[in-house]
Amino acid sequence: MFNKFKKYFLLILFVLLPIISFNLGKDIGSKSREDVNADKVTYISNKDPLPQATADFSSFWKVWNIINERFVDVHATTTALSATTSKDISDQKKVYGAISGLVKSLGDPYTVFMPPDEAAAFQGDIDGSFQGVGMEVGLKNDVLIVISPLEGTPAKIAGIRPGDKIVKIDNKITSGMTVEEAVKLIRGPKGTKVSLALLREGESDLLDLKVTRDVINIPVLDIGDSKSVDKDGALKNGKGGTVNDPNNTGLRKDGVFVMRLYNFSAPSPELFRQALQKFVATGSNKLLLDLRGNPGGYLEAAVEMASWFLPSGRVVVSEAVSKDGEMNNHRSKGYNIFNSNLKMAILIDGGSASASEILAGALSEHGIAKLIGGQSFGKGSVQELVPVTSDTFVKVTIARWFTPNGNSISDHGLTPDIKVSISKEDIKAGRDPQFDRAIKYLLEGK
Repeated sequence: MFNKFKKYFLLILFVLLPIISFNLGKDIGSKSREDVNADKVTYISNKDPLPQATADFSSFWKVWNIINERFVDVHATTTALSATTSKDISDQKKVYGAISGLVKSLGDPYTVFMPPDEAAAFQGDIDGSFQGVGMEVGLKNDVLIVISPLEGTPAKIAGIRPGDKIVKIDNKITSGMTVEEAVKLIRGPKGTKVSLALLREGESDLLDLKVTRDVINIPVLDIGDSKSVDKDGALKNGKGGTVNDPNNTGLRKDGVFVMRLYNFSAPSPELFRQALQKFVATGSNKLLLDLRGNPGGYLEAAVEMASWFLPSGRVVVSEAVSKDGEMNNHRSKGYNIFNSNLKMAILIDGGSASASEILAGALSEHGIAKLIGGQSFGKGSVQELVPVTSDTFVKVTIARWFTPNGNSISDHGLTPDIKVSISKEDIKAGRDPQFDRAIKYLLEGK
């Protein structure tokens, strides 16, 4: 019996505490099951020349044994005489649960352990192939919240907005859920439906929506809007179009060039460069960059984009990369193609997060652009995906982001220079006062 316990004892230690190395084979081999259950404190110290760690595992093994011996699953569809016990639940599943508990104890919603099914789903995100409703979700003050519905997706079409709190998913209460657990419930095959109960700021009643899942194709960048003109001077119909459309100049009739950036994915820097090239070709000096609802992406993409506006060496964002406060500064590459005649406005809101906040914060604090709209989300940390086994990962926070002036993005997000809210009446009437205010600033300078 104890050999089984010894096996899993060693397995869990290697999975949970990879920085700990030890040689307790002789000691463990000489202990009986009663010794493991005894009220003794066992300290395991790091033997490597790394920061030492000390842990008491006696209580862990007591609970492990109690569960194995006494737990009965009341939800199992069996008779009382053949009730499911802990032994019918795989020991590996309990190991994954223990790891998840260890990670949750850190109190960081962005540091999570991914067992095989969640790791596979996350890999699908990286590959860009998944089916669902198309919205970025996160945790804020331990509440599951919509960061942003993605443009053209079922979530956006259904009327889901940044800042909506997700109370239930298919009648499952979301309190205590991780982001990964919620995403797993929201996603599903194309054509199926998911029920979402949302709590929206300013409204007392829950908003119940049934959203039909679809294949999610995430847009990257558009230029122009309904008041833009094509290369022949005719007004465009619609809300703009792709940057590689030869007939789309991106320039409004009033001389403002409009660019909407939806994410900071791998293609974003090149499409951004092409859009700036079109902007320069128009001869305009008025640039409106819309980052509303942009949940972010690659840090490198934000640094690359900021480099078109900043001299070489200017800080774009600083990372706190150690507990000692060591800072790693990401600096402009110095493309810096614009002069002081440039007039630029950036639209932000509660759906602007991560790399969006890096780019907007850098251009604002270096005096390049005015921020207009609402408070940004405040996602200012860096995660690294670390393999644990061949089919599991831990996503761990390794750094925090600060603006060039040293303001923590995570603490408060970005405060716009000109605050403009959008009411329910505005949405129903199809008005966009934030966009209109940005146009006014670019045309009138105030």
